[in-house]
Amino acid sequence: MKILLTGATGYIGKRLLPVLVENGFFVVCCVRDKDRFNPPASVRSHIEVVEVDMLHRDSLKNIPKDIVAAYYLIHSMSASSDYEKLEMESAINFRNALSQTTAKQVIYLGGIVNDDNLSKHLSSRKRVEDELSAGNFHLTSLRAGIVIGSGSASFEIIRDLVEKLPLMITPKWLNTKCQPIGISDVVSFLLKSLLNKETYDQNFDIGGPDILSYKEMLLQFAHERKLKRKIYILPIMTPKLSSYWLYFVTSTSYKLAIALVNSMKVEVVCRNNDLNKILDIEPMSYEVSLSRAFAKIQSNEIVSSWKDALVSGDMRMNISDFIAVPSFGCFVDVKKRQFDNRDECIKRIWQIGGTNGWYYADWLWRFRGFIDKVFSGVGLRRGRTNMVELNTGDSVDFWRVLYANKKEGRLLLFAEMKLPGEAWLEFVISDNMITQKATFRPLGILGRVYWYSVLPFHGFIFNGMINKLAKG
Repeated sequence: MKILLTGATGYIGKRLLPVLVENGFFVVCCVRDKDRFNPPASVRSHIEVVEVDMLHRDSLKNIPKDIVAAYYLIHSMSASSDYEKLEMESAINFRNALSQTTAKQVIYLGGIVNDDNLSKHLSSRKRVEDELSAGNFHLTSLRAGIVIGSGSASFEIIRDLVEKLPLMITPKWLNTKCQPIGISDVVSFLLKSLLNKETYDQNFDIGGPDILSYKEMLLQFAHERKLKRKIYILPIMTPKLSSYWLYFVTSTSYKLAIALVNSMKVEVVCRNNDLNKILDIEPMSYEVSLSRAFAKIQSNEIVSSWKDALVSGDMRMNISDFIAVPSFGCFVDVKKRQFDNRDECIKRIWQIGGTNGWYYADWLWRFRGFIDKVFSGVGLRRGRTNMVELNTGDSVDFWRVLYANKKEGRLLLFAEMKLPGEAWLEFVISDNMITQKATFRPLGILGRVYWYSVLPFHGFIFNGMINKLAKG
């Protein structure tokens, strides 16, 4: 049976895809950019990849007509301040396109909305659900709150707060109650709801067995990590100040921080557990979810991370638009070194960034990340999902991977920090030589002033980095 999976490059979609294949389904993966879709080799013979942008109706013609069911995992919360309009337009386009297929069911993953005073984010999720329900297919809507798993936005934000701050002066929304759920349970609910007639034309809240305040979640996280943490509530902290606090301390973008703060003021507690009984699922506790997440991190088995979504850089881009590094009108810094061992050199290149750092003058890289944060950029806090591997589309601190081929010996990064222009950083292995090339295409006079102002630093930063990459 042919199943349509939207959001195949997203946090949930990457987890769901191999599970669907393991259960015998042929999956049609909807992606906006084929160049950044890297499915596991084990599933490639059981999938079809189509380029679809929900905001461009013509592209939805690429959806096959003979699908049996579809997953709608599209959200635009951190892509734009006008995400409500974008989410509604996407839902309408998708509903109209699906009505032209043989799909019997659409499964939508939204947010818990059992409160009269909903946030902008949760209201948008509810309107999307209402729009999808008007289609000529059966809609199954699963509503989740906080999702806990290695690489999830919620988990990473909690991790940033607890591991970086021994003492927290926090806003009053930390007393708000929520019902977290483990990522593996979310995937189980999505899988077992598929073509299950008992779930047709209904909505269900899904959550774990624990109802906790955000403060309790932070303290339990600290206990799991064997860290002593003190948390004090400051009632006068405004939502805007709270957003800035979350933005500077964690790896989240400012737009996402605003949406999260507004949502955290609303309780997200499940109404019932009817679906648990229907699908015979007993969700794991918050404590077990944390333990599993850390086990994945320690074994470097993080399947997906919210940070690898292109919207985590506040950019809407196609990889193919930037993979050809320009030369006309650009400033270029090229350095070359001989290396002793090709495999070791490539290993060091592929482990660049994140907790490994940039091999030389890391304090300057951190300072550049801080400046980027001040100007509402992504900073360095995204890190990287996998500590030893890189794939097209992955984030590496304030860079995006455009091309990564170990056999060829080439890694190409594109800058997502705030810049008066566009920047690329490329590493190429040829014979016994490593070439490191920084390219900057300035935007107007300000771009040129920026290049010459940082040029003195390039001399020792880039020289130091290539020396370490070549010789270790």
